[in-house]
Amino acid sequence: MASMIYYNVDGGFLEAIARGFRSGILTAADYANLQQCDTVDDMKLQLQGTDYGNFLQSEPSPISTNTIAMKCTEKLVEEFNHMKVQAVEPLATFMEYVTYGYMIDNLMLIITGALHDRDTNELMAKCHPLGLFDGLSAASIPNTAKDLYEMVLVETPIGPYFVNVLNLWRSPQVGERQPGVEDLDELNIEIIRNSLYKAYLQDFYQFCMSECGDETAEIMGGILSLEADRRAINITINAFDTELSRDDKVKLYPTIGHLHPEGTARLALATDLDGVRAALDPYADYRNVLAEQGLGEEKSVENAFYELEVALNKDAFEQQFHFGLFWAYVKLREQEIRNIVWIAECIQQDQRHQIAQYINIF
Repeated sequence: MASMIYYNVDGGFLEAIARGFRSGILTAADYANLQQCDTVDDMKLQLQGTDYGNFLQSEPSPISTNTIAMKCTEKLVEEFNHMKVQAVEPLATFMEYVTYGYMIDNLMLIITGALHDRDTNELMAKCHPLGLFDGLSAASIPNTAKDLYEMVLVETPIGPYFVNVLNLWRSPQVGERQPGVEDLDELNIEIIRNSLYKAYLQDFYQFCMSECGDETAEIMGGILSLEADRRAINITINAFDTELSRDDKVKLYPTIGHLHPEGTARLALATDLDGVRAALDPYADYRNVLAEQGLGEEKSVENAFYELEVALNKDAFEQQFHFGLFWAYVKLREQEIRNIVWIAECIQQDQRHQIAQYINIF
């Protein structure tokens, strides 16, 4: 109760701004208008009547879908940073945590690209602006995980998470079968990615539970649990036909979420999709994530989780006096960007029979 009484002193103004930004998210009527466009350039005119305004005014025709995605993301980053620079503790740290996931994604993008001899400047252009940090471009240079930490990550916010990765996946001693992650090959890069996310989600979860008040703990507990469960399911599916053992998968599973510990123990034993379905059957929210789809009703695991994520993030705006709505706003905007790009791709490729396969938000 005390946190609710004093919340508005430091957080009320920024919550009002976030709710104002949320009111500009596209509605079902806006998406219906976008679907009627004949070309991507026509979408530019339709979006002028929304909160996006003239954000594509200086872009020459014909407009590419990559340009639309980039300009939409720029608007999201501008609005997020507008709130972030005005935040005080503990909201300031909370908003820093929001960016750490993008830092991990950018780091893995650079490392993977370097493995396939991609140009660093080209890779940097594809990095998410919220996840940029000093020295990121140098991540393409090291050849081992230890060098990556010492040369690039030691002074970054995700550096402590990388220490956990090195300790968890240390090089095996004589007589041990435990795998190490010293060499940055494709399998080890995926192990590092999932281990970093595990450390990040658990740290963020602990921060929300202990430092941000009961209301934030309630909202973010559900949101981060969903993210942890999504990663556990994806790790299981992606581990099929790889060298990862049951114990290796258990190491990668976050120790938070609705599936932990019983569900993740079942997932670790799964060797095919039927096994994953059986493991998820006791959980009503996830029971249909891998359900058999009929002809023309194909839905990926990713989209199924996006729908669950949108529902939770919408619910975050139904309550007050918590920080979860700042996370929710970013994620809802990202879903909106995916929707806009999907419609634009369908128009550009003349695939109108698939144009309605986006996730409506409001």
